[in-house]
Amino acid sequence: MSSYRSRRRKPMSEINVVPYIDVMLVLLVIFMITTPLLTEGVDVELPQASARDVEQKDTEPFVVNITADGKYFVNEEEESPATLDDIVTKAAAMLRIDETNHTKTDFMVRGDKGVDYGTVVQAMAALQQAGVPSVGLLTQSPE
Repeated sequence: MSSYRSRRRKPMSEINVVPYIDVMLVLLVIFMITTPLLTEGVDVELPQASARDVEQKDTEPFVVNITADGKYFVNEEEESPATLDDIVTKAAAMLRIDETNHTKTDFMVRGDKGVDYGTVVQAMAALQQAGVPSVGLLTQSPE
């Protein structure tokens, strides 16, 4: 009986990390595959113009997207098109958030090159009606 006790193994104090490495590699592969799929948005073909780049800030800009058929989308939300009243409401809410947080959000209009000029002007007027001090127009630089 005493020989049985002396042969018993001592508890091992090392951690086996091989399963953790396997899980990490599987997650890495999953993230590498899904990341390119997450960059979806409203399909807008921007007009080309040579202009200087806008400075990048820490805050996300407020972007009104206008598709070729004249539908409005706010900040890449593709669920349902926004109305001009929705744009006014969301822009005014963003301005109130900016005031409380002491930040400054950039307001931009991203219109398809085939959209009617009046549709872009209506979006800019809606932003102005919400109290936005300045609106930028997004373009694509010529290649």
